[in-house]
Amino acid sequence: MAKRDYYEVLGVNKSASADQIKSAYRKLAVKFHPDKNKGDKGAEEKFKEASEAYHVLSNSERKQNYDNFGHAAFENGGGGRGGFGNFDFSNHFSDIFEDFFGEGFGGGRRSRRSNNRGSDLRYDLSISLEEAFSGKKQDIKFSTSEKCDTCSGSGSKPGHQAGACSMCGGHGQVRSSQGFFTVQQTCPQCAGAGEEITHPCSSCNGQGKKQASKRLSVTIPKGVDDGTRIRLSGKGEAGSRGGSSGDLYLFINVHSHELFKRSDENLFFECPVSIADAALGTSIEIPTIDGGKAKIKIPAGTQSGKQFRLRGKGMPYMRGSDFGDLYVQITTEVPISLNKEQKELLEKFREIENEKSNPSIKKFFQKAKSFWKN
Repeated sequence: MAKRDYYEVLGVNKSASADQIKSAYRKLAVKFHPDKNKGDKGAEEKFKEASEAYHVLSNSERKQNYDNFGHAAFENGGGGRGGFGNFDFSNHFSDIFEDFFGEGFGGGRRSRRSNNRGSDLRYDLSISLEEAFSGKKQDIKFSTSEKCDTCSGSGSKPGHQAGACSMCGGHGQVRSSQGFFTVQQTCPQCAGAGEEITHPCSSCNGQGKKQASKRLSVTIPKGVDDGTRIRLSGKGEAGSRGGSSGDLYLFINVHSHELFKRSDENLFFECPVSIADAALGTSIEIPTIDGGKAKIKIPAGTQSGKQFRLRGKGMPYMRGSDFGDLYVQITTEVPISLNKEQKELLEKFREIENEKSNPSIKKFFQKAKSFWKN
């Protein structure tokens, strides 16, 4: 049976770019991959066909030979350095899938030391709203693993070195054949390190790290919010046998405040005023988060729920020099436990009160009368 044109196999034109060729092959590789079509010989053949086409068209020299001579360019090892010849698909598939899909499809050209990286750690830190406003430095103490001083983290007794792993020969990976595939996996004996500790350090038992209590001075930046996560690179657990350290993550918890409520960089609080002050107007001093005071004027006739905005009196932005705003909401407090004189004055006030003084009350009862009538 004659071979199909490689461009036809991938479903692209001769003018297709390298990215278009790669994208077309990836779709076919995913669709016809044997792991997704177990026992389907037709899918297996299409998978082989697509991979052969991609091998040729993904290389500029092989592609040019194919464009000039067609399939004949690769028969009997033809086509010079770009020739196809007796191409070994089992090795090529592993390279292709590593590029496309990572280690899950037989790849795994990771650094030997990557498997020895230390674990990341979490530390929960609680602060006040004032501390979130100004920022702070704080010492924290936590249990972790640190590099062994005796062997300098190598895991080997001083004066000795680790030898190559007997199972993988120092490569950190082992391969096994499954049909026309070669599956590459992390070596189970050395966990990808490629080394074996023949003379383990007596202090750390060959791990290259030991448990320790660690004290660290950390800086909490201005403007942090509740739930903020701060990453301290390399401050986590030490890696084993020379592996890199993990990271330390600070999770910030900001306590609720008795006066202020926060929303992003803005602050809010309620300020109670008497009926007389709301009706006649007044000036009041209010607290600000920096520990200072701000003066605001309450105009005559201020209604309960009215908000006043103080620009730049909120929380600082974590990135930049700007500040949020402070919103003060007025709540009118009705007096309780009135004495005789207060009651007499209020009775007199009610007698002389007219509808013009209470437009909202007038409007409400007009709507109520209309509702009852209908």
